[in-house]
Amino acid sequence: MAAHALEIGPAGIRAARTIEILRTERGLSQRQLARHVTALGRPMSNTMLSRIERAQRRCDVDDLVALAEALHVAPPALLGDLTLV
Repeated sequence: MAAHALEIGPAGIRAARTIEILRTERGLSQRQLARHVTALGRPMSNTMLSRIERAQRRCDVDDLVALAEALHVAPPALLGDLTLV
């Protein structure tokens, strides 16, 4: 049986857009944010981050938490609730 890639749903797409918005608002390049996430103990390349932001790669819960920490927001804020920023 062949493995099928899981489709990225609306919450994943919203998180991808929010990550990009917050990153650019903070004046960070993808490379800089990826380095911050890696320094927090969650290895991430700028290519991985680029694919997350373009909703071409799923952002698992560990990625989400590390990205939120690097962006100085609560994890739910990455799901699109910018009132938590």
